[in-house]
Amino acid sequence: MSIALSILSESWPIRGSFKISRGAKTSADVIVVELKEGDHIGRGECVPYARYGESQESVSNLIMSLQDDLNNGLDRLGLQDALPGGAARNALDCAFWDLEAKQAGKRVWNCLDLQDFKKLTTAYTLSLDSPEVMGKKAKDSAHLPLLKLKLAGPGDLDRVAAVRQGAPSSRIIVDANEGWTAEIYKDLAPKLVSLGVEMIEQPLPAGNDAILSEIERPVPVCADESCHGVKSLSDIVGKYDMVNIKLDKTGGLTEALALRSAAEEAGLGIMVGCMLATSLAMAPAMMVAQGVKVVDLDGPLLLDKDRDHGLKIENGLMSPPQDILWG
Repeated sequence: MSIALSILSESWPIRGSFKISRGAKTSADVIVVELKEGDHIGRGECVPYARYGESQESVSNLIMSLQDDLNNGLDRLGLQDALPGGAARNALDCAFWDLEAKQAGKRVWNCLDLQDFKKLTTAYTLSLDSPEVMGKKAKDSAHLPLLKLKLAGPGDLDRVAAVRQGAPSSRIIVDANEGWTAEIYKDLAPKLVSLGVEMIEQPLPAGNDAILSEIERPVPVCADESCHGVKSLSDIVGKYDMVNIKLDKTGGLTEALALRSAAEEAGLGIMVGCMLATSLAMAPAMMVAQGVKVVDLDGPLLLDKDRDHGLKIENGLMSPPQDILWG
């Protein structure tokens, strides 16, 4: 039986705006894929990301290019060779997982033998702003267990200090989004220890981070833009202490699970993160995030409104997805 493919581009307004070192966004622009076979429909969501040369048009075209292959029996395993890692393969891969679970009459976590599927504590992200604004947002979010701060270089120590003052009991991780130099890192890292920062995400630009293997890392450093699929690990071990696994980078849940296994075998800590997207994109990532050190799946919390049947997230605690949403 052939599989019918449909795609839809959607734009979800962000609450206010979301700023990182590379710029600001006011909406989460996603692509939703549906795969229909018989009476069953599987869905997946992806976020085309300009940082990796993707656009709504290019990702949509990649997805639609597989219609004939789907008619001729392309399955999830064949998909791994049919497309490179990235947003297009992610949406299709997650749609396949959803479809397979519905056809089997099981939840995806049962298909993965994750019999004890647990709620997860997710970070909540404070976007880049002045120390005063970030401190105020931290005070408003002080009840949350884990805060993630977007940083950019100048003024970052003041930003972290303001957040720590506003949220004295929250755990803190920071993300520079490639916005630091080696000199900034060497200056800030020891000072962040005293502020209780537990992790620094991607301080240096991908491809220009070799010095991380030569300098002290008093705070664990996590690879984000430097880490995509399993093959990227060969350039990560020795420079980073952790990897941030995002399904839009790996090209889906299938590769994300393989990356987690390979990274753990290499002695790396695991973070599971996300792009700005709805609960449909977060649900598959929850499968990878079971038992990992850091979970950052707060995309829906940053939107004005999530899609229907979205994930239940209360005080940072995420419940498993309903089957009407995904999986």
